[in-house]
Amino acid sequence: MNGLFKIDIALKSVHSITPELLGENNISGLLLDLDNTLTTHDNPRPADGVIEWIETMKESGIKMLIVSNNHFERVKPFADKLGLEFICEGKKPLSDGFNRAQKRMNIPFKNLAVVGDQIFTDVLGANIRRVRCIYVFPIEHEKKGFLKFKRKIEVPFLPKKLYNQK
Repeated sequence: MNGLFKIDIALKSVHSITPELLGENNISGLLLDLDNTLTTHDNPRPADGVIEWIETMKESGIKMLIVSNNHFERVKPFADKLGLEFICEGKKPLSDGFNRAQKRMNIPFKNLAVVGDQIFTDVLGANIRRVRCIYVFPIEHEKKGFLKFKRKIEVPFLPKKLYNQK
C-alpha cells in the first residue's frame, strides 16, 4: 500500500527486528512507540524479552529513543527502566515528536525508522515525516473504548504479509 499508510517493513513484534535487518536497510536509529509496542497499555513493565532486545540493539550500536503521545508521568519511568531517552507528548501523527527525536539523536532521517503498532499514529506519522516505518502488530488488542474502535478501522490498512515472507 502506498501513500500515507505505507509500511516499509511489517513484523510480528519488536523481537523480530534484528541488527542484521536494520543493517540491510541502512537503519542506525529507531524511534520507538511505547504502548502495545514495548508493553501493553498502562503497564509499567516492559513486555517479555523487551529488555534483552533493547540490550542487543544497544550492543550492536543501534540508537533508540521512545516517541510517545503519552504524558511524562507514563513515559519517563518506563524509559528509565530501559535506559532510553524519550519524547513524551509527541503529537503523533504530526512530525513534532519525530523532529525533536531526530535532532536529539543526530541521525539523518534517511537512517531512521519509526517502530509502532498503530496505523493512524505511527504509520501515518512516519509517512507524513517521510521516514521509514516498521510496523509491529500490537502486543494485545484493546477491549474497550476509542482504541478498540480505532483497531477496527485500521483493518483495511494492515499489512497482508510479514517482511521477507513469500
